[in-house]
Amino acid sequence: GAQWKKGFDLALDEVNAKGGVKGHPLTYDFEDSQSDPRQSVAVAQKFVSDPRIVVEAGDFSSTASMAASPIYQRAGLVQFGFTNSHPNFTKGGDYMWSNSISQADETPRLVKYAADLGLKRLAVLYLNTDWGRAAEKIFVETAAKSGITIVDTEGYQPDEKDFRSTLVRVRDAKPDGVALISYYADGALIAGQVRDVGLTQPLVAIGSVYSPKFIELGGPATEGVFTESNFFPGDTRPEVQDFVRKFKAKYGQEPDNFNAVAYDTIVLLADVMNTYGADRKQIHDGLAAIKDVPSVIYGKATFDRETRRVAGAEAVYLVVKNGAFALWDGKKPGG
Repeated sequence: GAQWKKGFDLALDEVNAKGGVKGHPLTYDFEDSQSDPRQSVAVAQKFVSDPRIVVEAGDFSSTASMAASPIYQRAGLVQFGFTNSHPNFTKGGDYMWSNSISQADETPRLVKYAADLGLKRLAVLYLNTDWGRAAEKIFVETAAKSGITIVDTEGYQPDEKDFRSTLVRVRDAKPDGVALISYYADGALIAGQVRDVGLTQPLVAIGSVYSPKFIELGGPATEGVFTESNFFPGDTRPEVQDFVRKFKAKYGQEPDNFNAVAYDTIVLLADVMNTYGADRKQIHDGLAAIKDVPSVIYGKATFDRETRRVAGAEAVYLVVKNGAFALWDGKKPGG
């Protein structure tokens, strides 16, 4: 949530400096559901009954968002799941929209990265939620088509802290790499325990671990972890460098993917409201009509009216090197 707020607030500063929405300042109410589906439902009930709320952004996890989707759909309030990559999120109704890369697009990129790293036998460790199971299924299916053998798949629970017994099973399957489908907090815990059981094979993690928090929480154990993202502050595109400059000026640190997608979300929604109107129905209709809205991640953002997602982000291959994320230099593990 704190990472979102930084992106939100930077965008709000800019939107409101230009006159806000229809001459009125744009504001937001922030509720922390802790990505708990039960709490997300309670938040949804609160939001839909508040006439001041014209669009909802969130929840962080697809699982929490999808639990609340029926409430937003019935109320006719857009649920803008800007970090919700589960392929089924936008299938919950025509009021579900997302500028997040769908797992159907992102997960095959991770398989390709593993193949480019020269890995042939992979174990898959995944978060046992709707989101994690969907990504694991896509990963396994794509790997089979790519000539990669999956030697083991292991799910773990969201509240799990000790992964060593699971990691022993992964080790005994004798993979030459481990694919990690997690968020940054649980991913950091796992990275910190792999060496405890004698696993020395490289970790290739899905892009949701890409955050400075992953390295902060995991410390030296994250060194050498491979991941991918659709945003990286070292990207030379002008829209990326302009965002990085403004973010560093306000916060004194480099932005990550969560900061960028949160910033993009406010810019996009403000554009919709100023162009098509700021009531709930106008926002819904405007999302289907907008074209080429400036975007840090996409360059220009346009929604597919059928999937209600933005398409076209390119993957950036990353590796943790010297305690920071860096562009992959093409060097394979052990090479």
